[in-house]
Amino acid sequence: MGSTLLCGRFELDLERPLMMGIVNVTPDSFSDGAQHFRPEQAIVHARLLIEQGADILDIGGESTRPGADPVSAQEELQRILPVIAGLRDAGVPLSVDTFKPEVMRSVLEAGADMINDIYGFRRPGALDAVAGSRCGLCVMHMQGEPKTMQQAPQYDDIVHDVEHFLHERVAALRAAGVDRRRIVLDPGFGFGKTPQQNYFLLRNLHQLDSQAYPWLVGLSRKSMIGHVTGRAPAERVPGSVAAALAGVARGARIVRVHDVAATVDAIKVWHAIEHGVSYD
Repeated sequence: MGSTLLCGRFELDLERPLMMGIVNVTPDSFSDGAQHFRPEQAIVHARLLIEQGADILDIGGESTRPGADPVSAQEELQRILPVIAGLRDAGVPLSVDTFKPEVMRSVLEAGADMINDIYGFRRPGALDAVAGSRCGLCVMHMQGEPKTMQQAPQYDDIVHDVEHFLHERVAALRAAGVDRRRIVLDPGFGFGKTPQQNYFLLRNLHQLDSQAYPWLVGLSRKSMIGHVTGRAPAERVPGSVAAALAGVARGARIVRVHDVAATVDAIKVWHAIEHGVSYD
């Protein structure tokens, strides 16, 4: 399934699955908190991810792990604007993981190519902040708020509920004049979902009606991996790679990961198995 994603300065070919490398500029991320908190550390780490095969970088200045406390827009911008400035010449699209309209406006002015919004551009002003840009837009499903979303998530029919939510948000974006080629969808693994619900959703991803919009999946090191393996976040690489492969096998065109090199290799081997490999 080939298609093109308009993403700021870039047009991305989705013929093969793309790798979105995670750059957390936060002191409290669940997976690598404070490891790359200083901008210069984040920039070095981001360039390493590109060397390992990252096609997109996703920069986050506020943790959205379950139970996370919010930060102000000013603090979020202080964390991520220097990173954007340091990576403008990196040769790959720069995505920013934020749900605040004022942050969206500022990072787009600074040169970001994509906005990855866990609220699906529902907050007042979010649509206005992005509609007139050429940036890519990742619309994610989330039930509840980050601080409380994992307390008691409930669904009548999780596949239908996620579909309905995403269709509604896409309709809002299209009504605001957003080119459909700018939009990708994320079912929101770990955001207001139990482990059982996460795995059911992943297992049935190919059954969800995406309305021909590409899927982006973020499974890397999440608690759903730990629920099965019993391992701490830093030890969840093999499980995360397995989950990424399951997502790609069910149609995901972008995978958001911490461990780029391992995931790239796994997808190359999977692709060779599924589609053959050329010999010199």
